[in-house]
Amino acid sequence: MFRVYFLFVLSFVLLDVILKKRLKSGGFMKRLRMLKNILVRTKTHQILIVYTIFVLCSALVILLVEPGINRYIDALWYCYAVVSTTGFGDVLVVTVISKALSLLVTIYSSLVIAIVTGVVVNFYTEVTEMQKKETLTAFMDKLEHLDEMSKEELRDISSQVKKFNHNVRK
Repeated sequence: MFRVYFLFVLSFVLLDVILKKRLKSGGFMKRLRMLKNILVRTKTHQILIVYTIFVLCSALVILLVEPGINRYIDALWYCYAVVSTTGFGDVLVVTVISKALSLLVTIYSSLVIAIVTGVVVNFYTEVTEMQKKETLTAFMDKLEHLDEMSKEELRDISSQVKKFNHNVRK
């Protein structure tokens, strides 16, 4: 299972390097903490915990019923190949139970990936929309009280409008 987590973290690092897109006040670790917070707030981490337990138990069952798999780490490696839909071919199953379990692991993996991705994207979209509404509400409030503002505040609003128009034209 260490390989699975290592490859998972390595894929995040590579994605971060490839995109070269850093958050203004941090990098990879900040994104990882943000992902963890989203998963905990939406209770999606429970899905991932149950999924991990299912994969670990599936590896145990495969170890017990497969004559060609003699070590738990080999059963985990096979489950990783099934989860990632890579199918390396170095470990094969021959029993009906293992084949059925492989099918369940594949289907469950697809569902978990879809659910977790959907929840994270939806949460991020909602937060972004909420921030936009708050910003728009504050801006509209300033516009309603133009006559009470100082010249500096008016210049600030003017620069915000210019920046907005510049971004819209791009």
